[in-house]
Amino acid sequence: MQTPKKIAITGSGLVGSLLAIYLRRKGHQVDVYDRRPDIRTTEFSGRSINLAMSNRGWKALETIGMAEPVRQIAIPMDKRAIHTPDKPMYFQYYGNEGEAIYSISRGILNKKMIDLAENAGVNFIFNSKVWDVSLPEAIIYTGDAEDEDWTPHKYDMVFGADGAFSRIRHKMQRRSMFNYSQHFLKTGYKELSIPANKDGSHKLNKNSLHIWPRGEFMFIALPNLDGSFTCTLFMPIEGEVSFESLDTETKVENFFSTHFEDVKEDIPNLIRDFFKNPTSSLVTIKCEPWTYWDKVALIGDAAHAIVPFYGQGMNAGFEDITVLNDLMEKHGDDWKTIFAEYETSRKPNTDAIAELSYRNFMEMSSKTADDSFLLRKKIEKHFHNKYPEKWIPLYSRVTFSNDPYKEALEMGDFQRKIMDEVMEMENIEDKWDSEEVEDKILEKLSK
Repeated sequence: MQTPKKIAITGSGLVGSLLAIYLRRKGHQVDVYDRRPDIRTTEFSGRSINLAMSNRGWKALETIGMAEPVRQIAIPMDKRAIHTPDKPMYFQYYGNEGEAIYSISRGILNKKMIDLAENAGVNFIFNSKVWDVSLPEAIIYTGDAEDEDWTPHKYDMVFGADGAFSRIRHKMQRRSMFNYSQHFLKTGYKELSIPANKDGSHKLNKNSLHIWPRGEFMFIALPNLDGSFTCTLFMPIEGEVSFESLDTETKVENFFSTHFEDVKEDIPNLIRDFFKNPTSSLVTIKCEPWTYWDKVALIGDAAHAIVPFYGQGMNAGFEDITVLNDLMEKHGDDWKTIFAEYETSRKPNTDAIAELSYRNFMEMSSKTADDSFLLRKKIEKHFHNKYPEKWIPLYSRVTFSNDPYKEALEMGDFQRKIMDEVMEMENIEDKWDSEEVEDKILEKLSK
């Protein structure tokens, strides 16, 4: 236990709610502010990409005994199901037998997390807009509008868990020596849905992440407990083939008939949802410092928003909390040291997963259907199965381990160079599982 403090968290999302539980377990008084209504009383927004819980996320939940309640609302996905126009659907397994990522509805999980936090004694203050923060004094200011009078609320400490466009970070950005960057992809996304069969079963294989890769655009579907799939169409926001160009019902019908004929009939509300649900953007945000003295700290997307193509956004945010908790255990009441080491530890790793997430977009949208890529992955898997201590595939390092993201990126680059040379070997298609190929990889690894 630490000396109890009065702590405010801005943002009642997944990271804010889990952080609140951790801080309550340490004996602190915790108030969570959110400008939105209580998500448990509203319909979800129609701009979600289902979550993919993996090892890092589970570790954060297991540490405080919350993994089992969450597993009850999750579906394991041990493979990708690839749907291409020119061949039957086929599977790509993610890891070894028994390894899976878990599909969870963002809305359902967020509601569960708020329930668990309230049960732990956390106080939630919804419909409360935080407009500003006094960094040296840890005072937050709330009010109905930005141009009206605000009410001050004094705390010992403030955590900004208020997402990619954080008000807390906005105030920190106005300080000297604060570095900040944001990069929007020219690709956006839109949520659609495949309902369950009449008997409640899934229309597609429920233990797979389904992908329809089409180069510059792609469609994905992740399973839900009620038999439905939450689907996401990723495509350019502007251009010849883009969200902007699909501006009539006929164009949308023709687009899906042309590119996603095998799944179109499974989306009965395609036209309604396409024009009802917003087209959302994808942004990578980096900044530093994440902390101010021992008073204010950023966490989750407020510190490091990433694109969703490695399924690590929530997992990285939860890992922030795991690292912060370890430092609280180590340093007790020395919050200045806790904050300093938290930032030093996490910043290189979140930069690394941002890079990996961007790269994985290219893999998911085009390479998953490429014969050369598939052969490359087959060679890697064969070698890994024979020499598991010498070769861990990059995806497994990121998803099925708790190794630092930075190390995964560095090792992944090293392995990629080796595989580039292997793929240049003459007649590699015929001898991919030969001793000659194994010896070449072993030789490169030993250097």
